[in-house]
Amino acid sequence: MSQNDEPLNPMILIAQLRAMREQIPEYTHLPIPARRSIRVVAATNPEFVRASINSVAESPNVQQALGRTPEELRQEATEAQGWSDLEDELRALLDGVAASNLVRRNRIGETALTAYAITRRLVRQKQHANLLPHVETMKRLNKFGVKRAKQVTPAPAPQPPPILES
Repeated sequence: MSQNDEPLNPMILIAQLRAMREQIPEYTHLPIPARRSIRVVAATNPEFVRASINSVAESPNVQQALGRTPEELRQEATEAQGWSDLEDELRALLDGVAASNLVRRNRIGETALTAYAITRRLVRQKQHANLLPHVETMKRLNKFGVKRAKQVTPAPAPQPPPILES
């Protein structure tokens, strides 16, 4: 991003993504069972697919049975590869957005913890008594620095030695 470019507002990007979604052919969501049922066949070896297209090209009977030409099949395979490339780019984009948002949330969390530490020191002085309710709320909600009692598993009671009968 150049210095003159303003960062995009997430709501603008969401609207753009939704508009793009409308332009994607066959865009859909599948329930998990449907995804599982078609995943195996969808992952057919590309060399096998190429050989099957070649068989369609060699036999008018196969072409007629499928109702598809080898050119149509090759075009569809090429398009599928292009959409797979887009999938990879979108995953990388999502990973980058998630990482940058993690950094943002971390920065916010660090700032909140610093504010809590400063506020805890300030409430010791009378002129900052107005901060007491906030400190109490933060203290109650703070998950850092809270010591939890460890659960101790009791040791089994010692067993008396067996009595031997003579």
